[in-house]
Amino acid sequence: MTIEYTPRGVCSRFFSIKVEDGIIQSVQIIGGCDGNLQGISRLIEGMKVEDAIARMEGIRCGGKPTSCPDQIAKALHTALPQA
Repeated sequence: MTIEYTPRGVCSRFFSIKVEDGIIQSVQIIGGCDGNLQGISRLIEGMKVEDAIARMEGIRCGGKPTSCPDQIAKALHTALPQA
């Protein structure tokens, strides 16, 4: 599945995340801090969706209530099986 997500409250404008069998295959991010987001993308590729969410959810950027990693976690929630 490919997750297309428009983040809120951050500099990034769009995420496209490919997930297969619960594993993150690729991450593309438009906007934001390019170097940092490339690093985050490479670090989470190959990671289980649940593990990436656990590591990034709740991270804040400065005084903002969210961050790009937190928004990626929100996007990844859509790949989890619905109970």
